[in-house]
Amino acid sequence: MAISDIPILSMLRTRLQWSQERQRVLAENVANADTPKYRGRDLVAPKFEEAAQVTPAVVSPVSLTRTESGHIDGMGASGSAFRTESKGNNEIRPTGNAVNLEDEMMKVAANQMDYQAVTALYTRSLNLMKTALGKR
Repeated sequence: MAISDIPILSMLRTRLQWSQERQRVLAENVANADTPKYRGRDLVAPKFEEAAQVTPAVVSPVSLTRTESGHIDGMGASGSAFRTESKGNNEIRPTGNAVNLEDEMMKVAANQMDYQAVTALYTRSLNLMKTALGKR
């Protein structure tokens, strides 16, 4: 049995990948805090009720086409396996931007704490297996 076949480690790896992807999305929100008509996004947390949800399904990436060489490459073609969601914000500035930096920074801090907790669980699970195998 390979280590990747152990369900708890697979779930922890999926959660780590989700946290990394969420960090990227939150960083995009902060970077576009002054962009007119930009709406903040967030990722939907993975649920592990079914075995098929342990590993994210592969989503075929959609690429944006540049019609002129002077155009800037578009966002959103990350090829992420996780679903994003846009929540309706009550605070929208006159430019149409709905990113609240305080909220985004709170999400970043919570995401960092979640990532550290999952990393600690993953490390302890590996150490437990090493102990069981007598490698410690």
